[in-house]
Amino acid sequence: MKLHLDHSFLKESELEAMKDEILTCHHLLHDKTGEGSDFLGWLNLKNDEEELRRIKEAAKRVTDSSGVLVVIGIGGSYLGARAVIEALSSPFAEKKVLFAGNNASPDYLNDLLDFLQDKNVFLNVISKSGTTIEPAVTFKVLREWMENRYGLEEARTRIFVTTDKQKGVLKEIASHNGYETWIVPDDIGGRYSVFTPVGLLPIACSGIDIDKLLSGVYDAIDLYESIENNDCYEYAAARNLLYRSGKKIELLVNYEPKLHYLTEWWKQLFGESEGKDGKGLFPAGVDNTTDLHSMGQYIQSGERHLFETVIKINKPYRDITFTIPEDSIDHLDYLNGKKMSDVNLNALQGTIIAHTRGNVPNLVLEIEEINEYTIGELLYFFEKACGMSAYMLGVNPFNQPGVEDYKKEMFRLLGKI
Repeated sequence: MKLHLDHSFLKESELEAMKDEILTCHHLLHDKTGEGSDFLGWLNLKNDEEELRRIKEAAKRVTDSSGVLVVIGIGGSYLGARAVIEALSSPFAEKKVLFAGNNASPDYLNDLLDFLQDKNVFLNVISKSGTTIEPAVTFKVLREWMENRYGLEEARTRIFVTTDKQKGVLKEIASHNGYETWIVPDDIGGRYSVFTPVGLLPIACSGIDIDKLLSGVYDAIDLYESIENNDCYEYAAARNLLYRSGKKIELLVNYEPKLHYLTEWWKQLFGESEGKDGKGLFPAGVDNTTDLHSMGQYIQSGERHLFETVIKINKPYRDITFTIPEDSIDHLDYLNGKKMSDVNLNALQGTIIAHTRGNVPNLVLEIEEINEYTIGELLYFFEKACGMSAYMLGVNPFNQPGVEDYKKEMFRLLGKI
């Protein structure tokens, strides 16, 4: 993976001047002296081998029985897993992992129950406390549905719980019913938890090789530990320089539909980590080339308060070569001998040229191909860059005090408080 900076907007002298700031923030992370340092377990992640073995065994039970796993969680309890699964699966394959508890829509839940009628169903509910309303009520409905369908004893063997090691409502429910449990680590917040059992169990149940995924993570930990020649730190510095120059919105841009939920995960990661104290870039995303025909006009010619970070994939896992005669009635003969990937790549390059000319800075993250290893590396890259960037911004990267405000008002309206 390689980062390419836009030096028409980011001067070498400006980046050079950030070196002391990068060094300071590096030590805040690695010496655990910054705000939120109790939540740095992801920084040098080491997974427990016994826990990984149990994850693989549970996943084998689901996949061997042609089962469907319903993951109940919201925010960091589902976005990381969904990002990885969508990135590494065919969009047209039969879904082995479904997601619920990430909204409060009765229509969504009823549609899910209809869909599950003829399926072999397993549940994985994920919540540190068990009191977050959307997954809590969804789990109640689905747990009762499972017990009615399978009976109490068999339902117990089909429900997996990922929660706090010692406390919380969900921990009490799991202990009372004898559900198999995995631990949400105390030192890793939800949006950084994709490489813990929070994400690994659903990912494994989808059939993805979690060892290959973690290999990319562990290598990224080593690669991005050095202060010098660190693309991760350069990205954090670049986005802060652009923010200070007046850019208020960062668009994460992809040219592969499979990466849509990676963008959704990235939006939570940076939005919850940096949006505090009246500060922070607004993280948004576009799926190109689709969104070039909807948002492209605004990006090209609208208010100049944004920049783009483009994920460039060099090689598709499959391609299509065009064979078109000169006298073709569809007037596509100029594509003869070219590939579908050429169209996508030239769209990417042409868009960067046009948007840059339109005064929109473009940063490019270049990745050779999409696979388990590169997705593991990419997600860790963003996690560490986010921690660094938030410290450069002067906020705690690992709390989310604003999230609690809507919950208080909702609970008040529902009569809980």
